Amino acid sequence: MSTEIKKEVIDCLIIGSGPAGYTAAIYASRAGLKPVLYSGLQPGGQLTITTDVENYPGYPEGVMGPQMMKDFENQARRMGADLRWGYVSKVDLSVRPFLVQVDEQDWIEANSLIISTGASAKWLGIESETRLNGYGVSACAVCDGFFFKEKEVAIVGAGDTACEEAIYLAKLCTKVHMFIRKDEMRASKVMQDRVLKTPNIQVYWNTETDEILGEKKVEAVRILNNQTGEKTEIPVSAFFVAIGHQPNSDLFKDVIDMDDQGYILTVPGTSKTNIAGVFACGDVQDKMYRQAVTAAGSGCMAALDAERYLGEFVHN
Repeated sequence: MSTEIKKEVIDCLIIGSGPAGYTAAIYASRAGLKPVLYSGLQPGGQLTITTDVENYPGYPEGVMGPQMMKDFENQARRMGADLRWGYVSKVDLSVRPFLVQVDEQDWIEANSLIISTGASAKWLGIESETRLNGYGVSACAVCDGFFFKEKEVAIVGAGDTACEEAIYLAKLCTKVHMFIRKDEMRASKVMQDRVLKTPNIQVYWNTETDEILGEKKVEAVRILNNQTGEKTEIPVSAFFVAIGHQPNSDLFKDVIDMDDQGYILTVPGTSKTNIAGVFACGDVQDKMYRQAVTAAGSGCMAALDAERYLGEFVHN
């Protein structure tokens, strides 16, 4: 590979911000690793497009998502982390130190790498979904369902996650309208049975979302029966999208071991990948929980794993 390498050699390079990346930066800084963090294309991650966060410890009155990420950033900076704007565009993990290209221009070297690039929710792609995101439109029922307690809500999706979230919402909300695009679900039989046996979940088969209605907040949803062509408006206070997430792992495809969905595989109980010195944390490797607090916890693990690796194999 013909590249112009900068003289800078970074002991601990963190790719991506958000709860996982910032926490890794905090712990790595306190360990004296002098970490450098590149924020990525969405500094702060998905929480920067979230409104109220009430389930993160330490914020008894709740906090706005962007403010919480600013607090994380400020703490990492205070600990001494070198936080930089920019995104990693290419990596070469076949050499030591690892080669990392930033903003499709400069190449730098890193003795260890922490991947915290997160995952992005899949969306339907309709205008109102974007406009009302954070104002009743959400891709996380566990995060935002509480705000719509004792109200009617809607959810779209047909897999296990959609079923789990519909059942979760049914415990909080008076009624859950669940829209299925086909005449069957993809979910496992046991999850389907649970949904169909939950009295306040109404399933709409062969149904697609035509539009989410409301000026400043979700007020209703207009659905389309894709067999009859009939459109119906249903008053709801929230609209949850549960059609899956896409891990932001394309940069490491065919280099780091992943599952069939693109989530980076780590050694159970650690943040270690199949490449020594490369660690993954947060939603890029977690398709089960996808919470800020679990992402932060895994960021701590990655920093501790990186510290041990550097002590044993680089600076011994």
